[in-house]
Amino acid sequence: MLIGIAFWGLAVIAVATGLAVFVVNSMARATYALAVSFVAVGGQILLLQQNYLGLITILMMVMEMAVMAVYMVMFMGMNPALMPMDMTHGKKTAIGSSVGVFVLLAGGALLVPWPQRRSEPPDDLTHALGVEIMDDKMLVMAVVGAVMVATMVAGVVLAARWSRYDRLGDDLRQGRGPDGQSGGVEQ
Repeated sequence: MLIGIAFWGLAVIAVATGLAVFVVNSMARATYALAVSFVAVGGQILLLQQNYLGLITILMMVMEMAVMAVYMVMFMGMNPALMPMDMTHGKKTAIGSSVGVFVLLAGGALLVPWPQRRSEPPDDLTHALGVEIMDDKMLVMAVVGAVMVATMVAGVVLAARWSRYDRLGDDLRQGRGPDGQSGGVEQ
């Protein structure tokens, strides 16, 4: 009973924050909403007792959103939460293609005959899935993890000294910044 309530509560959170990605008016808020949505989905997978998949979903999506936030700050040179924007470009095209893809996938799921199991499932499904996914890729994943951390640290270091708000003021109308250059980032 309690697991069912938790599952449906996480489902509501996942859908609500997934919708928030397209409703909020900044990239940072959309990033945080997407991260919360994926964490809720990861929680649902954990409730289904697929511990490996649930943890991987949560860890990968939180790291992906963290990297995205760091790159937004690094390349935009300011706090992206301060810059309102419309996250629904090409709304009619997006809705049309989304409905088309949904109909295609739903039709495939309902109309294609599913194969019958030919053998018994392994004793430990989670272990078998982990071996299948990560067997010969573990070294690569360990190296990629270190590279991602180094990239995030470098991005923060590069982005931290000056931004356009330091140079041009909060309203972006100041002529020259304290370093004598007009706009942009320090060179």
